[in-house]
Amino acid sequence: QVQVVESGGGLVQAGGSLRLSCAASGRAFSRYAMGWFRQAPGKEREFVAAIAWNGGSTHANSVKGRFTISRDNAKNTVYLQMNSLSPEDTAVYYCAARNDYVTLSQSPRSYEHWGQGTQVTVSS
Repeated sequence: QVQVVESGGGLVQAGGSLRLSCAASGRAFSRYAMGWFRQAPGKEREFVAAIAWNGGSTHANSVKGRFTISRDNAKNTVYLQMNSLSPEDTAVYYCAARNDYVTLSQSPRSYEHWGQGTQVTVSS
């Protein structure tokens, strides 16, 4: 079992950067693959990035080259570094944990544990 809590969201100007953090409870953090998703008003929740226990990762095409997911198993924390932000990135960002720690998934339905989300707003 694992509990996750996101932080680091806020208001930023276009072109700026934010670093989101996801703090996880439990002694077996490394036994979970982790993912970041986002949901804008009126839109479906969409995949942003995912990372396996050993650091292997994948990113959505819309954020490649701008966002980077990483994890520090010793600190029970996963991060999302967001650079070159644009208004299109405005959304609630969610951290999620998946019981299958070996493989990566882009489907929200494959993640069993979710945080409450943190708002990211990018102004023009």
